[in-house]
Amino acid sequence: MLSRVADSLYWMSRYLERAEHTARLLDVNLNLMLDESSTSAEHRWLRVLHTLGHPKGIEWSGDPYQLTSTLSHDFNLSASIVSCIIAARENSRHVREQISTEQWHRLNSLYLEVTKPNQSDDREEFLQFVTDSIHQFQGITDSTMSHGEGWQFIQVGRFIERASATAMLLEAYHEDLWIHPEHIPEGNEYLEWMGLLRSATAFEAYCKVYTADLTPDQILEFLLLDEQFPHSLRFAIDSLQSALEEIQRESGKTRAEPLHRLGGRLQSMLSYSSVEDILRQDIVGVLRNIQLQCRAIHNTIYELYVDYPIQSALAG
Repeated sequence: MLSRVADSLYWMSRYLERAEHTARLLDVNLNLMLDESSTSAEHRWLRVLHTLGHPKGIEWSGDPYQLTSTLSHDFNLSASIVSCIIAARENSRHVREQISTEQWHRLNSLYLEVTKPNQSDDREEFLQFVTDSIHQFQGITDSTMSHGEGWQFIQVGRFIERASATAMLLEAYHEDLWIHPEHIPEGNEYLEWMGLLRSATAFEAYCKVYTADLTPDQILEFLLLDEQFPHSLRFAIDSLQSALEEIQRESGKTRAEPLHRLGGRLQSMLSYSSVEDILRQDIVGVLRNIQLQCRAIHNTIYELYVDYPIQSALAG
């Protein structure tokens, strides 16, 4: 596959995953404002900015609705939902011949809707529309695109973005959940724990495994180590490694061992650790190490499949 095609499919997928994550995070926190909680609005929205990696050019001003509007509609902010969708659509336009007509129509319709001049003032409606549209795009992708090398690059983009986002989400909640293990939770704190699970679309799935017994340790175990839930870190890394192995097989790359080793090391760490092992360590250190390993995987993908010199391509 041409490096420009791989690059565009990869970033199209990453930007859409990022837009969907941001929309869900804003929607959950807007809904939390409707319930009384001991957590202050300032703390909650600063935590949102932490989860999003402290986007450049944006600060907490004390107004959650203004922050939501900026993170949703600001064309000049690269981290905003609309900017991510514009970037995803531009990448898809570069590889129009590689994706299905149905994919293009769904993504182009989403782009036209979020960039039209007269946006509705209904924040929740906008965020839900974005989330639903991206879910539809992912379903259309899986059902209308051949599951070859191009589809695998889309999976790589989706799951490396998801793994990084989930690690940052857990890091942002660390102070509230795991820094004081002897703390006895108050009733309203359960709202925040539900908010964390809902931010990863995980509340109902969690309850099916643990019933409605919310505890910080079980939340960490589920979002970090569950092998069956699509938004857990382990599931994301397993899916990422599977896609990378398939790309290596289809492309015939003989120099992909460093990438296989990086992914395999992270996959093994999540597969063979228990939540007790994680809790005995510095949790933030573990989560940041996962983010560093995801960046290393990203850099190695670029070295192998995007920015490689012509000599290495000829050598295989």
